[in-house]
Order: sequence, then C-alpha cells, then structure tokens
Amino acid sequence: MKKKALTIKISPETGNVSATYFLPEDCICMIVLAHGAGADMHHSFMETLAAALAEKKIGTLRFNFPFMENKKGRPDKPEVAHATIAAAIGKACTLFPALPLFIAGKSFGGRMGSQYLALHKAPNVKGIIFYGFPLHPAGKPSTERATHLKDVQQPMLFLQGTKDTLATLHLIEEVCNDLKNATLIKLEGADHSFKAGKQDTMTMLVKETAEWLYKHL
Repeated sequence: MKKKALTIKISPETGNVSATYFLPEDCICMIVLAHGAGADMHHSFMETLAAALAEKKIGTLRFNFPFMENKKGRPDKPEVAHATIAAAIGKACTLFPALPLFIAGKSFGGRMGSQYLALHKAPNVKGIIFYGFPLHPAGKPSTERATHLKDVQQPMLFLQGTKDTLATLHLIEEVCNDLKNATLIKLEGADHSFKAGKQDTMTMLVKETAEWLYKHL
C-alpha cells in the first residue's frame, strides 16, 4: 500500500489544509473521507478505518477541515466546509482520475459532505457514506438537519448505532425510508462513536462499507 502526506489548497482566504492518502494495490475506488467535529484526520477511528478499508482494496484520501488545521475549537461555517470538501474532491480527481470516487464522513464530516452534494451536482462523485449521521443535538430529537438530503442525487449509505444520542433510531429510520436512494445499516447497541461493549464494530463498518461499494461500482 502506498501512503503519502500532502497539502490541499482551499482558497487564498482560507489557505491550505493537510491531507493523507492510502492507496492499496489493485485499488477499486477512492473515498474522500472527512473527520468529525471533535477530532482531526489522524484520530484513531479515522486511521483505523482507512487502514481497514485499504485491506479491502478501497483507497482513502483524508483531510483536515480548516478549523482543525488551525486548532480552532469551533467547526467551520458550512460554506468553508463545503469549499474544503470540493477542494479534496478536486485533489482526488487529479491524483486518481481512473478510480471511481465516493465521499464519506464521520458525523459532521458526513453532514457537510451531503450538504455539498445537495448544492452541487458533482457528477464525478458516485455516492456518499455516513459514519453516524448527526441528525440532531443530543437530547433534542428532530429531523431538520436531514431536509437537504432529498436534494442529494447520489446513493447514500447510513451506518448508524442504535444507541446514537445524535440520531434517535426511529427518526433516522423515518428519514431513510423517505429517501429512495438511501440504505440504512444499524449497528446494534453502538453509540455515536460506534462503541458497543466488546463488539468489534470497526469490522462491521468496513464489511458493510465494502459490500455497499461493490454494489455501486
């Protein structure tokens, strides 16, 4: 597997962010993989996920959002996050033009990705994977954050823990049932961080991701 650190330019105003790609041998596709609001692209979840996907011949390009790159506590405004995702997609297309491209994200990263797809057709993106879609703040069940999903044209995979306090189970089920291009996979007993006692949820996440990708290639 080839690993490389690189820099992605967002804009003159926003500057650059760090990125890293994992390119396995006989790679079948590339995922632009965004981190969540609480940890950067080097968080153990992100590192482990990328390495495990590589074992399935799935490449990843991870990147930092500007707020994390510059060590600011508050996540970027949507327009900045969207521009960052667009730049990461552009970089992936430049580096790996022959590989089918998907995007994915942990929590905040996934929601910003779907917002971007709802606003831009992005025909080079074949689908999006959510590692815990943050449907609502903890203790405040609602579905307002899912409104834009009806405008996403690409297939969507939702990987959700049944005990995720940021996505009440019956609400995320309702959201996915109303989307013709959505697949919902529930991880029994898992929370928003995909912790579920002694269960190996990472293996489950990678298995479901790979099976869904194979169907859409």
